[in-house]
Amino acid sequence: MINFQEFKNKLLEPGLVDHIVVSNKSVAKVYVRSSPRITDQTNDDVVQGPIDGTPARGNVSQYKYYFNIGSVDSFEEKLEEAQETLGIDPHDYVPVTYVSEMVWYQELLRFAPTALLLGSLLYMGRRMQGGFGVGGGGGGRGGRGIFNIGKAHVTKLDKNAKNKVFFKDVAGCDEAKQEIMEFVHFLKNPKKYEELGAKIPKGALLVGPPGTGKTLLAKATAGESGVPFLSISGSDFMEMFVGVGPSRVRSLFSEARQSAPSIIFIDEIDAIGRARGRGGLTGANDERESTLNQLLVEMDGFGTTAGVVVLAGTNRPDILDKALLRPGRFDRQITIDKPDIKGRDQIFQIYLKKIKLDHEPSYYSQRLAALTPGFAGADIANVCNEAALIAARNEGKQVTMEHFEAAIDRVIGGLEKKNKVISKLERRTVAYHESGHAVAGWFLEHAEPLLKVTIVPRGTAALGFAQYVPNENLLMTKEQLFDMTCMTLGGRASEQVLLGKISTGAQNDLEKVTKLTYAQVAVYGFSDKVGLLSFPQRDDAFEMTKPYSSKTGAIIDNEVREWVGKAYECTLRLIEEHKVQVAQIAELLLEKEVLHQEDLVRVLGERPFKSSEITNYDRFKQGFEEEGEKSKETTDGGTVEDDGSSPLEPNVVPV
Repeated sequence: MINFQEFKNKLLEPGLVDHIVVSNKSVAKVYVRSSPRITDQTNDDVVQGPIDGTPARGNVSQYKYYFNIGSVDSFEEKLEEAQETLGIDPHDYVPVTYVSEMVWYQELLRFAPTALLLGSLLYMGRRMQGGFGVGGGGGGRGGRGIFNIGKAHVTKLDKNAKNKVFFKDVAGCDEAKQEIMEFVHFLKNPKKYEELGAKIPKGALLVGPPGTGKTLLAKATAGESGVPFLSISGSDFMEMFVGVGPSRVRSLFSEARQSAPSIIFIDEIDAIGRARGRGGLTGANDERESTLNQLLVEMDGFGTTAGVVVLAGTNRPDILDKALLRPGRFDRQITIDKPDIKGRDQIFQIYLKKIKLDHEPSYYSQRLAALTPGFAGADIANVCNEAALIAARNEGKQVTMEHFEAAIDRVIGGLEKKNKVISKLERRTVAYHESGHAVAGWFLEHAEPLLKVTIVPRGTAALGFAQYVPNENLLMTKEQLFDMTCMTLGGRASEQVLLGKISTGAQNDLEKVTKLTYAQVAVYGFSDKVGLLSFPQRDDAFEMTKPYSSKTGAIIDNEVREWVGKAYECTLRLIEEHKVQVAQIAELLLEKEVLHQEDLVRVLGERPFKSSEITNYDRFKQGFEEEGEKSKETTDGGTVEDDGSSPLEPNVVPV
């Protein structure tokens, strides 16, 4: 590349320029000769002659130089002016040719952003269709590409899957399992029912608290049925685009009918099955309601066909639309409650078989079932897994009862805070508080039997707690609730009687007492002043107004305050009567940090009340007594000391 001045001095003046080609009105390409141009004076023929006198090789020009011209007009003026200055005849001016050429790299640079954008969109579209398309990844879920957004995201059961669940893997809900097994039996043997004129129910709704096994029961149905099983979540129907929900419902049922007989399972159906008209704003839930309407039509409408059974799970049946629950759609509502002690025993046996134990699973199942009242199936599975993790952490070869006790402590009470700094005064206050709970419960007839009291702080149980083994009574009397209130207030009463001052540690106790007493007065109809009225509090709705007058509200508040005051006075008298024992238990707690029922028996004597029926604690204690008798027969008389660890239970009384 040269500039115009160099072009003029080195090429134009010696006569080496043959012609110039201007490309795209921006670049001048100079074609030069190997010898200067000489004009014959006689015939004006152009001949080639070398500058240094060597013979010419012919009129051959080569493109060797170029320069930028800026603009065409400026270039022509400068070129003409330069040739005039050099005295070149106008007939011999250097010829200039203008051409338009395509420069490939410039064109590529110009179209590169557009090509990059289109390529990115194409790649993302292919990736979405490949990763989420029909038959693609994501467990065979329906197409999520831009062109398949209206298709249902269905998970189909693989008949050859290794981790299939069967009915034998489900325990603690025998009645619900029997109901579901009828559906499976009908699908396998339809003629037996058709001969009697019976029709299979079109759907069943699995209802129960979280963790009770609704989805597990559906998985067992999929493993046992032997027919196509299509699973989908209620939230999968909803999308940001209008009309996608109804389209996915149609797609789901169309696919199910093509493979009939088949089973559809909709998990968490309350995502789309909420009662219509809720929300307060007209049109606010049009998309969800359209999806629900389409589901209602598909389950029982003009275009429905037989052979498709719909199962659904929810833990909030009270908010579902009534049209969804009527016979012909969900013919059956199968309630799955938290298991009782027998059900927990069965569930423990299933999960204990998967763990390496130092005894047979039956050795642990009944004991652990007695120690875990109120636990759902998911909680039990978590306890077993946590025990195995603790055993592995401690380099144990097998899982023992000690590990299970630590696991239950960990699940209910949280992580033990060994390094938490507590002053001596605070520790003494906690000890007397927990001692008050223990002594009050010991001398109250309807209080729960104490299992363990500790002042070791844990994650969710504050600075200490007392643990009990409740009997899971289905009905509670007024006297039982009164004793439970007094036992809960035992910590505050102990602080006032023995320490002479109260602390903030009873905040959780007072919260429980207030809630329990309000339930007695305003819900259970125990108050003579309020009468046989019930005003249950609804947690799912924002109550702008109370269902009773302000006068009735004042009566309820006064009754609650009076009842709690009477219970506290009774507790104060009880603690005052046994304050020596309360002090002894507190000092023993400060020394040992953990006390069991045996320690309380040594200080307080046997509990003055005996139950006519066997309790959960009796079941727990009886198992170890039987094991102790066996161990005495097989050992040389050695005894095993208690390590101070003991399981918790949900009804903890924290400080």
